[in-house]
Amino acid sequence: MPSGMAVIWMNRQVLKMIIEILSEDKSGSVVVERAARSICEGIGVDADVKVRPHRGCGSFPKDPFAKPLPFASSLLELLPAKCRAYNNVYGGAEFVLVVVMDSDDKDPDELRSELYECTHRFAPNLRSVIGLCTEEVEAWLLGDRKAVIAAYPECDIRTYNLYIQDSICGTWETLCKVICPEDYEEIIDIGYPAVGNYKARWAEEISQFMIPEDNISPSYKLFMNALKVAAGNPTPVSARAGVHRRSF
Repeated sequence: MPSGMAVIWMNRQVLKMIIEILSEDKSGSVVVERAARSICEGIGVDADVKVRPHRGCGSFPKDPFAKPLPFASSLLELLPAKCRAYNNVYGGAEFVLVVVMDSDDKDPDELRSELYECTHRFAPNLRSVIGLCTEEVEAWLLGDRKAVIAAYPECDIRTYNLYIQDSICGTWETLCKVICPEDYEEIIDIGYPAVGNYKARWAEEISQFMIPEDNISPSYKLFMNALKVAAGNPTPVSARAGVHRRSF
C-alpha cells in the first residue's frame, strides 16, 4: 500500500482534490511537485499535492497481478500494485493519479501508451495523467530559460543557445555545461551516484523560479495540459457515458 494513505485510511470522504504523483527519483520530485501546485493554482483548483519518489524507473513486473517482491522499490515494478491500492482507497473520490518519469532512450509514445494501459487497467476508477520528460527531467528545467538564468545568473548563454529543446543529447550533461561552465567536466566525470546530489540541487534551485506557461518544452507542455484537464474534471474518462478514452 502506498505510503501516506493512512491520512484518509479510515475516512474515504475527501474534502478537496488530492493529486498523488509517483516519480522515479528524488531529483525530479521537487520539479513536478512545484509544477503541479502552480498548474492547479493557475486554474483555480485547490489540491493537496503529494509526491512519492522511487528508486529509479525499473521495469514492469512479469506478473502485474502478483504481489511485489519484498525489496521492490522502482517505479514501474511497483506501479500495477500501487494503482490497485490507490483505486481501492480513492476510487470515486476527487483524485488524480500522476505518473512522471524520464523517457530516457525509450520511444515516448510507446512508453506513454504502456503507462496509460497500466493505470487504466489497475486503477479504472481514477483519473490518471502521465508526464514523460523527454530523455531526462533536466529538459523541463532547460525549457524555462528565465528560471535557469534567475537561479544561475552566470550561466553560459552561448552553450544554452546551442541546445535544441527536448532533443536527445545527454540532457543533464547539457544543463551541467550551461550552469557550471567552469567545472562541468569534473562534475560529469564524477558519475553516479554522486552526480545525483548535483542534479537534486539544480532541480531545487531552478524549479523555484519556474512558471508553467513560460516553459517551451513540448513534453512539459503535454504534461501541463493533461494535468489542467484532469484537475478541472477528475472523473475517470471511462466513467463518462458517451465519451471515448483519450490519452495525452
